Amino acid sequence: MELLIVGTVILTGFVFGSLVERIGLPKVTGYIIAGIILNPRLFNIIPQELIQNDKLVTNISLAFITFSVGGTIVFHSLKLMGKKILTITFFEAEFAFLFVIIGIIIVSPWFVHIKGASWLTTFIPLGLLMGAMASPTDPSATLAVVHEYEARGEVSSTIMGVAAFDDAFGIMNYSAAVTIAYVLVTGEKLSVASAIGKPILIILGTIALGVAFGFFFNVLTEFLKKEKEGTLIVTILAFLSLCFGAAHILELDELLATMTMGVMVTNFNPLKNKIFKILERYTEELIFVVFFTLSGMHLEFSVLGKYYLLILFFVLFRSIGKIAGAMYGAHVSKASKKVKKYVAGGLIPQGGIVVGLALLMEQNPAFSNIAQILVSTILGATVVHELIGPVVSKLTLEKAGEIGPKKFKR
Repeated sequence: MELLIVGTVILTGFVFGSLVERIGLPKVTGYIIAGIILNPRLFNIIPQELIQNDKLVTNISLAFITFSVGGTIVFHSLKLMGKKILTITFFEAEFAFLFVIIGIIIVSPWFVHIKGASWLTTFIPLGLLMGAMASPTDPSATLAVVHEYEARGEVSSTIMGVAAFDDAFGIMNYSAAVTIAYVLVTGEKLSVASAIGKPILIILGTIALGVAFGFFFNVLTEFLKKEKEGTLIVTILAFLSLCFGAAHILELDELLATMTMGVMVTNFNPLKNKIFKILERYTEELIFVVFFTLSGMHLEFSVLGKYYLLILFFVLFRSIGKIAGAMYGAHVSKASKKVKKYVAGGLIPQGGIVVGLALLMEQNPAFSNIAQILVSTILGATVVHELIGPVVSKLTLEKAGEIGPKKFKR
């Protein structure tokens, strides 16, 4: 029975991913739609127990995804791209983070009616946690548009550079937001040490752990140069599981730890190209199909229907933050007028890691009273972003003049 369920989840996700790709949407949208169709709350195809016991699969998937995110942070590339990319990335990520925090704190009391809700234990933590979801961009949606229409130019390259790095800012924002929200929800004594010092210590400890696992992984792979690709996959899975598990036991941030391990591998491992190509070739699509299809199955329709306005406000506040931050970052870095005007349009798509962040928050007992609101809001916003994001990206590149005239007619 269990294998029949697994086969149904994988096949349904794959089919819907392929179908939406044919109409020009990212595959992740199809995976989530497949999960919604298989949702036990909608149809009785998949048992409810599957959702309640999918933490192992979810956590392994997150470890692989964040490891790959870390693999995009190449120190040499950072130097080549220079101040402009990093400045725009910082401001668009942090403005989105802050705009969503402030906006959700202001509007949530009108929509979130939980018994015993208060500013310190409900509305401010909800704003912090949703703000942590605002920074990341889904580069795959914009990349698909760039490749499909053969877009070339300063705006295209800037968008892709920024999108590649803002997941890292998102994970760091997540680490700080979760720690502060936990302090507020659990009623720990709020002080400078707990509100600022504790998040800093957790982030520093997490980075140290990721560096250590990355170092030992790099040392071990020195002896695996002549081994088959399957051996490397097994080794990667083992180290990612150990790193994620150790971070959990030490009460550090699991995602930042595995991302840091990815940074170590991509910058200091002589087999880095082989390692990340193996993951892309053999594991990436399977992980995405399973992970995002399962994510769609977490959608709570009663919560979604009740808080649909919260989804719209999240999308609105995030978009304003992205646009304002990208424009300000372009101004500060003295980028061209064209970059300042158009780069934000390519940063609207969102998916991927934010779903994983929301599901990880759901596992934390401290956030049980707002977990379903978080997950359903983020899943709803992801579908909205993945539907409108590619369209906005295409229009942006058209107006920037980076899509050729022959492509306009298609």
